[in-house]
Amino acid sequence: MASVQIEDPGGVMRILLVNHYAGSPLYGMEYRPYYLAREWVRLGHSVTVVGSSFSHLRRRSPEKSEEMIDDIRFLWLKTRGYNGNGAGRVLNMAAFSTALYLSAGLLARNERPDVVIASSPHPFIIYGAGRIARLSGARLIFEVRDLWPLTIVELGNISPRHPFIALMQRAEDYAYRAADRVISVLPKAGDYMVGRGMNRDKFACVPNGVDIAGENVFGLRLPNYHEAALAGLREKGLFLVGYAGGHGIANALGYLIDAAAILRNSPVAFVLAGEGTEKQALAEKAMRLGLENVCLLPPVDKAAMPALLSAMDALYIGWNREPIYRFGISPNKIMDYMMSGKPVIHSVEACNDPVAESGCGVSVPPEDPGRIAGALESMLSMTGAEREQMGARGRSFVLEHFDYRVLAGKYLEAFR
Repeated sequence: MASVQIEDPGGVMRILLVNHYAGSPLYGMEYRPYYLAREWVRLGHSVTVVGSSFSHLRRRSPEKSEEMIDDIRFLWLKTRGYNGNGAGRVLNMAAFSTALYLSAGLLARNERPDVVIASSPHPFIIYGAGRIARLSGARLIFEVRDLWPLTIVELGNISPRHPFIALMQRAEDYAYRAADRVISVLPKAGDYMVGRGMNRDKFACVPNGVDIAGENVFGLRLPNYHEAALAGLREKGLFLVGYAGGHGIANALGYLIDAAAILRNSPVAFVLAGEGTEKQALAEKAMRLGLENVCLLPPVDKAAMPALLSAMDALYIGWNREPIYRFGISPNKIMDYMMSGKPVIHSVEACNDPVAESGCGVSVPPEDPGRIAGALESMLSMTGAEREQMGARGRSFVLEHFDYRVLAGKYLEAFR
């Protein structure tokens, strides 16, 4: 693999990155703050990440309030645990945002940042991050991965007049005015932000990416259970279509089960590995339809994900038809799929589509099992070499555009 060289367009900086749900390989998701911070440290910058002591996304919680992970300083502000998306999570947001605001003076004095990044999803952290930036004379960056509260309003069918939504909207609007720069993973989010009062010149897009630098550590074998299940399908000479990740409503897996019903007499097996609120319903649906070509497997460790994806002949990712995707999508799953070198079936309606842009698969409209089945039949009609070439285009596309070493450099340019 060719080495990637990124140049820092300026001097050494002290970067303070605030992300409520920040994770690391030591604790689990979410990984974007860690990957960006690691690359900035490699370039000689000093990086401190401030996160919550508890996050529902992590495998386990940190036990210390401060620690060094791969030369990145992590500060964990104390918050209480919670389950689900109810009042407990809201109280956790409030506790973290309050602790950040009250700690602003201490953080400004001790960290002396040149840049403060307030990374969403929720925008309440902008108040504490903005205070740190003012006290230290630092530039303030507001990073948006999900458009909250718009996503909650549109997907959750909640009134924008709801008191909690109104508070969140006020924080978001303030962030667009106060920030020196607004960075989003969504390519068309700037159109929405301008409508909320942001100066368009502030906007930059830095999408999610893939940890190419750490790819050599992802060498974990599949669990025996998974290996045995896949070997059994291979012995039957079946073409394996894989999905790996969350089994929730947003993942639109019900349409994949419907496509499996259409192709029940074809030499195709549908392998879904993961966990989520819809998994039981999906299993019951497959049983009700009498589908013997659907195999539901437990999730695998992140380090074993490349082994799982490489065991498939093609990979699937789908979305529901939702207006919120008019601003774009940037799922880590697509990047992992493309890095595997396998062709991808993408069921989507959005303003951007990495699968179509790279030519690494077949894109079809969302919520259409017939079109999903048709895309699979077209892949079955290809030669193995043709599918291999298709998958290779995806891997090359990711290496060029979505390597975190490249994205970290783009982020630095936005600082300047």
